[in-house]
Amino acid sequence: MTHHVAVNGLEIGYEVHGAGPPVVMLHGAGSSGREDWAAQVPLFAKAFHVFLPDARGHATTRWDARQGFSNELLVADLEAFADALGLGTFHLVGFSMGGMTALTFAARHPERLRTLIAAGIGTQREPRTSVARRLMDPDHRPPHGPLSEAGLAARHDAGQGPGAWRDLLRAIAADVAAQPSLSPADLRRIELPAMVAVGDRDPFTPVDHAWGLMRQLPEGRLLVLPDCPHELMVRRPGLFNEAAGAFYRSTEGAARRRAFARGTADDPLPDVGRAAAPERAGAEGAHGG
Repeated sequence: MTHHVAVNGLEIGYEVHGAGPPVVMLHGAGSSGREDWAAQVPLFAKAFHVFLPDARGHATTRWDARQGFSNELLVADLEAFADALGLGTFHLVGFSMGGMTALTFAARHPERLRTLIAAGIGTQREPRTSVARRLMDPDHRPPHGPLSEAGLAARHDAGQGPGAWRDLLRAIAADVAAQPSLSPADLRRIELPAMVAVGDRDPFTPVDHAWGLMRQLPEGRLLVLPDCPHELMVRRPGLFNEAAGAFYRSTEGAARRRAFARGTADDPLPDVGRAAAPERAGAEGAHGG
């Protein structure tokens, strides 16, 4: 079920699942929260109160990208979304475009976060800009898949209007090329448990870029999934889920202390690791991984 909350001149569409400590999960460019995190929600909802917002101009969050689209706006939307829902502190997960939003938010508001997972993202401009320019060209769509014309229309036309995804793709590519990079000083401000995750065949984020990002995070860890392209949590959901479970188990104490410091502590985090094990084979099998 899709809910809406009015913030920043938008009606942000989002789904909610489960119960427990709050986790906000941000999707990638051209996608939606429901689609990008479909293989994670059944597991995460056993341990967390899961929030899946759609970014402006995507799926259920109506916005004309010709009026402006940038990482700055997405970061402001995230802050307003969390404020409106009363999320004083929360776990944050972001993939690709959502990963950059998550990193930027973490650098500016580390006190708001309990933990951070940044997947499929780095801070270096290339090759991300060149790959985005090619993959976000609205006139050259793959014949099949989520970024085909049919896939984009099915995801966005109902909420954004027929063909609005074309302007959205152009705006995303332009923003990737223009957005300022996070500096080493910015990254050092992310003093909280953090995991950088990447596929070893990711064209946007080479493994050495992910390693370099991890090294600049005071409490960084690195997950590299084998034989895996950009969409790591989709292509290797079982491995991703198992690693996320281990990350959350090992950082539970730190996460609770961070929540307590802001007066937002809740019940102890359930043992997500036990839930991860039975999910692995089924999730990977469903995606051919």
